Amino acid sequence: MLSLGKPLGDEVKTDAIVVPTGGPGRIDRGIQLLQAKTAKRMLITGTDPTVRPIELAVEYDAPARLFRCCIDLGHEAVDTRSNADETAAWVARHGYKSVRLVTADWHMARAKLELANALGPEIEIRGDGVPTTPALSMLLREYHKYLVRRFALLLGIGDG
Repeated sequence: MLSLGKPLGDEVKTDAIVVPTGGPGRIDRGIQLLQAKTAKRMLITGTDPTVRPIELAVEYDAPARLFRCCIDLGHEAVDTRSNADETAAWVARHGYKSVRLVTADWHMARAKLELANALGPEIEIRGDGVPTTPALSMLLREYHKYLVRRFALLLGIGDG
């Protein structure tokens, strides 16, 4: 059954946190989790190439040292699929075995589908949905995107 992503408890630990840009509350949630030591490191994927870590530290009222030690900015991704590809490369570089995906509740199913496809079955993905109040039209668009991508992957179209 397909449903909106639910928040994951703060007691759950993973090797890493992955936050695709694109919606309110995502980066805030990731920083909160990192500060609570639920993971070793965080990737913010899909960050505009002109954004510097210190700017995000100021915007999100987070210590600059947290960005220096534990937060990486990915600048290559432009959509959900490329977020997954950028994340897979980052996870492989660090040798992580588990990730917490922090994204909007309405985006979780498709983001997790793409990430699972990019990472493969050996990496555990835990979804942490940021609660939103999406319009019905948004939910329908997202559901259709999910279905199209799911069928494409089942048919081996656009994989890899």
